[in-house]
Amino acid sequence: MANSAPVQDHVAGSNSPSTRARVQAFGGFLTNMVLPNIGAFIAWGLLTALFIPTGWIPNEELAQIVDPAIVYLLPLLLAITGGRMVGGQRGAVMGAIGAIGLIVGSDIPMFLGAMVIGPLGGLVIKKFDKMIENRIPAGFEMIINNFSLGILGFGLMILSFFFIGPTIESANNFVTASIEALVATGMLPLLSLINEPAKVLFLNNVIDQGIYYPLGMQAAAEAGKSIYFTVASNPGPGLGLLLAFTFFGKKVARRTAPGAIVIHFFGGIHELYFPYVLMKPLTIIGMIAGGASGIAVFSLFDAGLVAGPSPGSIFAYLGLTPKGSFIGIIAGVLVAAAVTFLITAVILKFDKSSDDEELEASVEKSKSMKQAGKAVAQPALKPSAKKEAIDKISFACDAGAGSSALGATTFRKKLQKNDIEGIEVKHYRIEDVPKDSDLMVVHEDLQERARRAHPNMEIIAISNYLNDPALEDLLEQLKK
Repeated sequence: MANSAPVQDHVAGSNSPSTRARVQAFGGFLTNMVLPNIGAFIAWGLLTALFIPTGWIPNEELAQIVDPAIVYLLPLLLAITGGRMVGGQRGAVMGAIGAIGLIVGSDIPMFLGAMVIGPLGGLVIKKFDKMIENRIPAGFEMIINNFSLGILGFGLMILSFFFIGPTIESANNFVTASIEALVATGMLPLLSLINEPAKVLFLNNVIDQGIYYPLGMQAAAEAGKSIYFTVASNPGPGLGLLLAFTFFGKKVARRTAPGAIVIHFFGGIHELYFPYVLMKPLTIIGMIAGGASGIAVFSLFDAGLVAGPSPGSIFAYLGLTPKGSFIGIIAGVLVAAAVTFLITAVILKFDKSSDDEELEASVEKSKSMKQAGKAVAQPALKPSAKKEAIDKISFACDAGAGSSALGATTFRKKLQKNDIEGIEVKHYRIEDVPKDSDLMVVHEDLQERARRAHPNMEIIAISNYLNDPALEDLLEQLKK
């Protein structure tokens, strides 16, 4: 929503990737290790909430599953997924072999270690397979493949046990001690100074999946809950921001904010409020204050969740709240929303700019220019040179399961409403977009990463997944 004209799909200035694009890609990689296994994390969280001595229905027999699950099951799942992402099935096996060395050789749940050793194992076997490609004598394929995996896996397991595991455990202890020091001094709310700006720059997955989730699982294993699961996922600040735009925004922002509230707060897709902050950068003050207030309330009530809420919906929050934390969790969400709403409302009341009015005007201008045969420079809207029509559109985002899913569903419904058939519209992680896609639709803050992953693909960069001028232009083209 920050730009009044469709965004072109080139990256200005340089062909080299920016630091932010690299960090976004790293965050997306971490997310794709965690996301397929979220169900297992939630299952463990429910097991903990119900059956440990302080749970809802304590059961000593069933509580015996808690420790083996967090020590073995969850790290192994992460390592297997990470290994498969890099090296396929052989990479998954290597990741699991390496992870067992970490698990047995350390005294803490090895989530961070699994997220390192899994991809490392996949990379090792991938490089080895590449090195011996076309060099295996006929008839020796099976024995070489099996023994190479066994020998390399054995080496990685020993290395993990003696060196990688202790190194990661030391790093983990340092990070844990640093954050616990913030907790002890009452300064944990200061994390919002990092969390909120990082989120609107699409770096939320780096801090959540890379830092807070592993720390939260360790804390939850000991206490049955953790505040770390709430410090970056609280839906309260986003709710407060969108409410402020609903009451005090101008035209387009006021019209679209209510729909965004439903998807953000109940659906858990936080990316919906990012464009509003980017459109009015001063509103980040309200987001930081709201996030900090929420953390302060969670700390005051000693509240926490039993597992990471993914997506960050209020339903996920309540479903993962353990016995004794409901008042604190609900209060933290509501206070965060109220603080953000008040500060953002003041900012919007005194703001005299008309960004969203310009956006609305740009939509009409774009349509009139199209009718007059004067197209805005938008290479992504041109059909592939090899095809006469567009029949496969891929929406992409960081993890392929949040904002891209929303965008694909919304656009698919628009096609159906206009009786446009024969066009496949699906959502993917940026790096997983099929090569035969005619178009890729991605948020403008992720377009550099998309261009690096798919240098020859046509790209539409948007700022709003619901009502973006570039998507309206695409729809008009498809109608014809």
